[in-house]
Amino acid sequence: MTLTELRYIVAVARERHFGRAAEACFVSQPTLSVAVKKLEDELDVKLFERGSAEITVTPLGEEIVRQAQAVLEQAQAIKEIAKRGKDPLAGPLRLGVIYTIGPYLLPELVRSAISRVPQMPLMLQENFTAKLLEMLRAGELDCAILAEPFPDTNLAVAPLYDEPFLVAVPRSHPLAQRASISAEELKRETMLLLGAGHCFRDHVLEVCPEFARFSSATEGIRKSFEGSSLETIKHMVAAGMGVTVVPRLSVPIEPHPHVVYVPFEGEPPTRRVVLAWRRSFTRYEAIAALRNAIYACQLDGVQRLTD
Repeated sequence: MTLTELRYIVAVARERHFGRAAEACFVSQPTLSVAVKKLEDELDVKLFERGSAEITVTPLGEEIVRQAQAVLEQAQAIKEIAKRGKDPLAGPLRLGVIYTIGPYLLPELVRSAISRVPQMPLMLQENFTAKLLEMLRAGELDCAILAEPFPDTNLAVAPLYDEPFLVAVPRSHPLAQRASISAEELKRETMLLLGAGHCFRDHVLEVCPEFARFSSATEGIRKSFEGSSLETIKHMVAAGMGVTVVPRLSVPIEPHPHVVYVPFEGEPPTRRVVLAWRRSFTRYEAIAALRNAIYACQLDGVQRLTD
């Protein structure tokens, strides 16, 4: 049994045709057919039903083809490991990002990474903090950009920046004329929050803990609404449905016709954004290159942390 034979049966299963499979593998059809027959004889099973018009995969063949695909992927992984050993920056870096950071950091970060380390493409995954931590532990991600705090999972963590929060209010709202707003004043407003699972929701509830009860009968609170994303909530603010709290990088550069972003009074609430990775991850140069690419981005209004 050889990797070449496994590659051939995967191609036949995909193309459902010996001729097309041979073309995809850049060999002649007789060469491919002989190799497939040799493998069937060695395994003493029939992998394919050869019809006049199309090839079908036998039930046992389906299982073997799936395993063959896994073996081919593992073989490729061995080559990638060897390549990374020669150059830690060579090969993709699997990066996870939480939903409330991705849309505002990734576009510029991807451009920065391409210009600085073109040999290290970023494979991106947006998700909730809990899911990203699970993927990190399982080795499905190499690193992730998260907001503290999160459960201690024995990960290596490097701080990136501290990001202040602002209040987003409809332009027609009386608070839109204010130079600053206190957290106390938000108690009297209709607050728009992200749904459960978003860590930024928890950050907002730290600023305005009264909204955790979600009861219109609670003194000082009219009612609250939930949204699936920050951008959805901003549209709700623009429609005059209420106010919300947003991280600084989510504030658009150009003034919005229907939304005004007002700073908090005094010391603003903030969140710390960090880069986390498994301690067993050996490509530290890749982590350092990613941090440098992040620092090269225009991070208006945040405090960069390089320790």
